[in-house]
Amino acid sequence: MSDPFPLPPPALASRRAGVADVLREAITTGHLPPGKRLTETSLAEQMGTSRAPVREALRQLEQEGLVVSYPYRGTEVLGVSQEEIDNVLVPVRVALERFAFRKAMPRLSEADYTHLNSLIAGMRTAAAAADAGLLADADIRFHEAVVTLSGQQHCLQIWRSIQPRVRAYFRRDARCYTDPTEVATQHVALVDALRGGDEQALDRAVTAHIHTHFSTAQEAGR
Repeated sequence: MSDPFPLPPPALASRRAGVADVLREAITTGHLPPGKRLTETSLAEQMGTSRAPVREALRQLEQEGLVVSYPYRGTEVLGVSQEEIDNVLVPVRVALERFAFRKAMPRLSEADYTHLNSLIAGMRTAAAAADAGLLADADIRFHEAVVTLSGQQHCLQIWRSIQPRVRAYFRRDARCYTDPTEVATQHVALVDALRGGDEQALDRAVTAHIHTHFSTAQEAGR
């Protein structure tokens, strides 16, 4: 029986990176669902490549927390549970982003604000097109931009280690908003808080933003 979601061949010159990108996209969009067993031979055949780049890509995705390998059982796709979100990803994001946003605040130039506003414009475009994937990706780029602009390399390293999981739940929950333009509105509030120069107000805005996202997703899932 053929696979219900045929995987395209990798587009990048680096076969390992290309295979990882294809699989990452399929996992975060749900085309490869949690519990799906992945075999090197099958994936290599679908994507028209050898097993070596598939093996390397699966190792990379395991480091990103998107798949898990079991002895004698092979590799399976990992889901993003609400328990993990509530008890790991949300607390980590709140601590990391409150610190990073505070450090970024005095460093931001008008060019940086222009860039952040362009990402918000991308959220509006994605919302108008009802494209949940683009909306989630613009959301991720906004937060990564601020963490990068903070100049805190350890924060950036931690962010990049959890970013694949964060992206996965952004993609999962993007459809939960009854009004997807609300995502852009929330990020406008973050930009306003950054411009305000008040660290305590910024902390409150970042915390409220992260928790509001999950409250919206949980309400929609009930």
